[in-house]
Amino acid sequence: MAQFRYIGFAPNGRRVQAEFEASGLKEAKKRAEFLRTSRSLKLHELSEKKIWQFKAKKSSGKIIDGEQDAFTKTEVVEALERLGFTDIKVNKKLVLFKQGVSNEEVVNFIRLSADLLNQKLSYDEILTLLLEDTTNQRMKEVIKEIQKDLRDGKEGREVYGKHVDIFGKFASYMLGVATTSGNMAQVFESTAKFLERDANFKKNLRRSLMMPAITVLAIIGVVLFYVGYIFPATAEMFLQFDIELPPMTAATLDLSYWLKANWILITLSFIVPIVGFIAWIKTERGKFLMDKYLIRIPIMGDLIHKTSIEIFARVFFTLYSGSGQNIDVIRVASEACRNTYMEHQIKAVAIKMMLEDGKGLVESMEATGVFTHTAISRFKLGVESGSVRENARQLADYYETQTSYKMESMIDTINLIINFLIMIALIVITIVSSEAAIIKPETPY
Repeated sequence: MAQFRYIGFAPNGRRVQAEFEASGLKEAKKRAEFLRTSRSLKLHELSEKKIWQFKAKKSSGKIIDGEQDAFTKTEVVEALERLGFTDIKVNKKLVLFKQGVSNEEVVNFIRLSADLLNQKLSYDEILTLLLEDTTNQRMKEVIKEIQKDLRDGKEGREVYGKHVDIFGKFASYMLGVATTSGNMAQVFESTAKFLERDANFKKNLRRSLMMPAITVLAIIGVVLFYVGYIFPATAEMFLQFDIELPPMTAATLDLSYWLKANWILITLSFIVPIVGFIAWIKTERGKFLMDKYLIRIPIMGDLIHKTSIEIFARVFFTLYSGSGQNIDVIRVASEACRNTYMEHQIKAVAIKMMLEDGKGLVESMEATGVFTHTAISRFKLGVESGSVRENARQLADYYETQTSYKMESMIDTINLIINFLIMIALIVITIVSSEAAIIKPETPY
C-alpha cells in the first residue's frame, strides 16, 4: 500500500494535514475528495511518499550517498540541512520494477519471529536481527517500517495492515492480533504453520495438475503432428498408384485433410473457451460459482473442501478465546479458508443466525451446508465438553493428515490415467501405421 499526504486549508485559514494509505493514486484522489467535501477544505497538495536518492557533504568533508523516504524533495533537503550537511543533491529514485517478496521469505520471517519469541527475546530485538539478516531489499524496507511504527506506538493491526500486499490479508490480521495478544509466540507459530501448510498444499496441487496437463498437451501434439504431417506423406504414396486404402487408413487421411483445412477454427475453438473461462473465474461472481461447485467434484473436490475446513478449524483454534460467541474469530476463519462460497455461507448464514436469532455455534454451522459431518461432530463434542478450542485443533490435525494421504493418492490416480492415455495413443498410432504398412499394390494380370 502506498502512503499519501493530504494538505488543505479550512475556511478559517487553518492548515489541515492528513496521512493515509491507498492502493494507488486513483483511490488516493477519491479519499482526498472525501476529506475536502466532508470538512469543507480547500485542497492545497496531495503527495505520495517516494524514495529519494541524495548525495551530501558532511562537516568533515566526507561525501555520503543514501536514500530517504519522503513526500517531497524539499523535505529531504531540509532534513539534511538540519543535520549539518552541505552541497546537497537530491533526485527521485527511478524504480523500473518493484522487487517482490516471495511466500518463502514471508514464512521465514514469521517462523523465525516465532522461534525467537519462544527464546524470550523482545520483538524489537527480533526485528533488528531480521533486518540485518534479510537480503531482500523490499523485505528490509517492510521490516524497517514495521519497527518504526511499533516504536511510535501504533497498533499492531494498523502496522501490519499497511503491508497486506506482502503478508496477505489473513497473515496481516494474525500478526496484528499477535502484538496485543497474551501469547504472541503462539499466534506467530500458528500463522507460520498455516502459511507453510498453504504453500505445501498449493505446491502439491500444482504438481498433481501441471505435469499431467503438460503430458496431455504433449500427447495431443504428437498425435496431431503424426496425423497432420507424417501419416499423409505415407498414405498419399499409395494414392499415386490408385491403390484402394483400408478403412482406418482412409479415415485417418480424411481427418488429416480436415485438420489442415480448418486448423484456425479448431485452434480458436480451444483457446477462446479457455481464455473466456479464465476471465470469468476472475470476476467476483465467477469465483463464487467456481468455489461453490469445485468442492463437489469427485476426488479433487473432496480434497479441496476438507483442506478449507482444516484451515478454518486451525484459525479458529488460534484465535478462539473461549468466552462468548467469538463472532470476529468465525469471520476471520471464514475469510482464511480460501473458498468464497464457504466464506459467504458462514457469514450470511452462521453469523447471521448467531447474531439475529441467538442460535448456537453448532446449529449455525450446520445450517450453512458447507461443513462435513465429521466437522460438525467435533464442534458439537467441543461445545458439550467445554473444549471447543481443543476440538478445533484436533479437527485441523485430523484433516491435515487425511488430506496429505489423499493428495498422494490423487497424484497416483492422475498418473495412472495419464499412463493409460499414453498407452491408448500409442496403440492407435501403431494400429494405423501397421494397417498402412501391410497395404500391397494389386498385381496386374
